Order: sequence, then structure tokens, then C-alpha cells
Amino acid sequence: MDRSVFREYDIRGIWQKNIDEGFSFKLGKAFGIYLKQKGFLKKRVSVGYDARLSSAEIFKAVAIGLNSEGIEVLDLGLIPTPISYFSLFQLDIDGSIMITASHNPKQYNGFKLSAGKDTLFGAQILEIADIMENITQTLDDSELDIEKVDILKYYRDYLAKQFGYLKDFAYKPRFAIDGGNGSAGFVGYDVFKDLGFEPIGLFIQPDGNFPNHHPDPTVEENLLDLKKAIKNNNLDFGIGYDGDGDRIGVVLRDGSILWGDQLLLLFAEYILKEKKDAVFVADVKCSDVIFKRIEQLGGKIVMYKTGHSLIKSKMKQLKADLAGEMSGHIFFAHRYFGYDDAIYVSLRLVEIATKFKLDLLDWKKNLPEVFNTPEIRIDCPEDKKQSVIERFKKILSSEELFDIENIIDIDGVRFHTKQGWGLVRASNTQPVLVLRFEAQSKDALDDLEEKTLKIIGELINE
Repeated sequence: MDRSVFREYDIRGIWQKNIDEGFSFKLGKAFGIYLKQKGFLKKRVSVGYDARLSSAEIFKAVAIGLNSEGIEVLDLGLIPTPISYFSLFQLDIDGSIMITASHNPKQYNGFKLSAGKDTLFGAQILEIADIMENITQTLDDSELDIEKVDILKYYRDYLAKQFGYLKDFAYKPRFAIDGGNGSAGFVGYDVFKDLGFEPIGLFIQPDGNFPNHHPDPTVEENLLDLKKAIKNNNLDFGIGYDGDGDRIGVVLRDGSILWGDQLLLLFAEYILKEKKDAVFVADVKCSDVIFKRIEQLGGKIVMYKTGHSLIKSKMKQLKADLAGEMSGHIFFAHRYFGYDDAIYVSLRLVEIATKFKLDLLDWKKNLPEVFNTPEIRIDCPEDKKQSVIERFKKILSSEELFDIENIIDIDGVRFHTKQGWGLVRASNTQPVLVLRFEAQSKDALDDLEEKTLKIIGELINE
């Protein structure tokens, strides 16, 4: 068994290379053993899967593995990941398995596991790996004990109750939805149609070959079709979902992007209008503008580690109302369940635009002007990532090169200077370092980026 597929937040690998039917069977069986060890006794687990070509085969093997431990499988069918989480709050079950590799290339697949109402991550995922390594039983052709559940109906009914009042508004913004041929487009499109909107649908039908573009709406080149649709149809904005529907991208009418941290700020502003003491969480990659603005509005905002499972855990600890990541994961506990659901996020966005006739582009133009980079990813061997970061931190602390004001080390190193800030952190899923910079001027940004990249490059090459 290749343990490299067991990552910080999920299990992910290449189909028929390090994940196959035998692996999937053991995963299902190990998860059943894990649930019983942790005291979950309902012996019912929901299993859903995304649009990938291998998902159906994996589903069968996982189901046989669960059944071998006396656990009934509730078959959710082809769904986005957030609806797997939704099942935890709607069905009488011990946990869920979502078969997905999110926005990875089509040859990948994997698993996101939840026990109770919480997703497994870190050491919990490694416990599953340890259990799997001790399983000697192999996959057979056992008869499946499954019950099909129309979870999409539960989901659409739930959203209709919360957002159904929007049907009565005469004004409705015009927008497009790009599903990227993933598992969320067709669901989101139908939900908006149910509510009386007329979205233009792009690539909303699931297709595991992803024939039109890669299903990652946080990469600008994947938003070209959405930009064209907005321009050609004179739309107000466009919405993109990633491959499994837990991340969102938003394009405005001028073709610019409303990034994940800006979405967090927008939602926070409207939550604070009705809840003055609201609490928010943002990951270390988010702009200083977001932290300062929320504090100015009277909200409490906490900076935390990047990673959807880590953010959800922190939200629960702080009883936060909303959290967000630069990567497009947005988590609503305000009026929702506290997990990342791009369809729900898009509904909250359209709700604001509808109720308040808000022009999203005008809103963005009123933000303080800063200059920043997107994520910069630098290859770094897995065994060198942490040492590079620690040595960089020592350099920051000892040299006057950056004129450091403060250092935050909850996730890598985020350092602030008089001109701006920089971030160097280790990816939890790949052998790369992730960097981001922000400053008050373009020259200051270039200077900050150039100095940091030079030092990091030298540390990696030593």
C-alpha cells in the first residue's frame, strides 16, 4: 500500500496506480472498523461519488468493504462533496464517504471521510491507513447491502425553504454558472431555476473527461469561457464551481475576479448588519484588507491555518459565523452547517445582489487599493519543506533586509513590513512551497517578492 496517498485532508491518488478496487475495498472495511472503535453504533454510512470515470467501480468496492463490517450503505449517487456533508445533518448515519479527487486531473480519484458530523484529517486519516495495512481479507463479489437515497431532493427542498422568498423580487441579477463538467454544475443550475432565476449554464453536465477546461475556478485560465459568456450576454457576473463543488470562483462584469478573501469580506459585511458580535476566521493567505475592514466594522476575525478541515475545526472551536480561504473555500455557519459548499455560497451571493441590488463590481472598486500576487508555487522536496521554512524564519528574525514589524508562524511564516507582507508556507498536499505577497505599491510588492524568492531559492538549492 502506498501511504503517500494519505494526505492532510483526504486520500488521493491515481486510479489503477496507487488506488484500485482492492485499495477501495480495504478503505471501506477500515472505515467501518474505525467507526466501531470510536463508538459509532448506528452501522449506517452514506457514500456519494463525483463525475470521475472510475467512481462507480470504487463505489462498489467501498460498499462491499463497509458491508463486510456489518454496515449498511446509503447510496447518494453522483453528487458534489458538500451534499455528502449535508447527508450527515439529514440522515441517521454514523458518517460518510465521498469518492472524489476534487479538481485533480481526470486520472486521479480519492476519498473524503466524515465521522459523526466532522471530517477526518491529519492523524485521523493516518489511523485509517494503519487499519488498512492490517487487513488481509480481499475483495470478493459479495451481494451489496445498499439503500438508494434521493439526497438531492432533500438538498433542493432545504434550499427552497431558505431562499424561496427570492422568487418574489422583481429585480433579479443576470449571471452564468460554469460547472466545469464536475458534479456541482447541474445541481446549482437546477436550484437557481427552482428559485425563478435564469442562469446561463456552461458545462453543467457531469463528464469525467473534463472536455472543456480543468474544473478549478480559482485559476484564471479556467475562467475564460465564463468571461466570454458575461461579455457576450451582458451579464452582471459569473459563478464557477470546482470539480466536486466545495470551492467557488466569481467573475465580475468587467472580467475581473472577486477572490476568495474578498468574498469572505463581502459576506462578513452583510452578516455584521444583523449580528454585531459575529466572529470570522480567515486563512493566512488572505489580504490584510479583509482583517482590517472586518475589525473596523466591529467584527472579530481570527487568522488561522490553510486547509478546509483545519478551518472547519477552528470555526467549531470559536463558534464562528463564517470562514474563508483565498482558495475559494467559504464556510457558512450563519444560517447553515459550517462546511464549504460552493452552491450555498453562490446562493448567498445572489441573495445579496438581489435583495440590495448590489453591483458587485462597484463594491469591489470601493475596496482599499493594494497590490498583491496570486499564489506562487515553488517545487521543494517533501523532506526539505519544513527545514527551508525554519531557516527562512531565522533569516527574517536576524537580518534587516525586510525591516520586519512582526512574524506570524501559525502556518509557515507570514511576515509584515512597513510596506506590506509576505507568506511562505508548505503545501499540505504537494511537494511545493506556497508564497504570496501584498504591498501598498507595485514597486514595494516587486521588491518584497524578489528578495523573498532569492532567499527561498538559495535555501532550496543548498
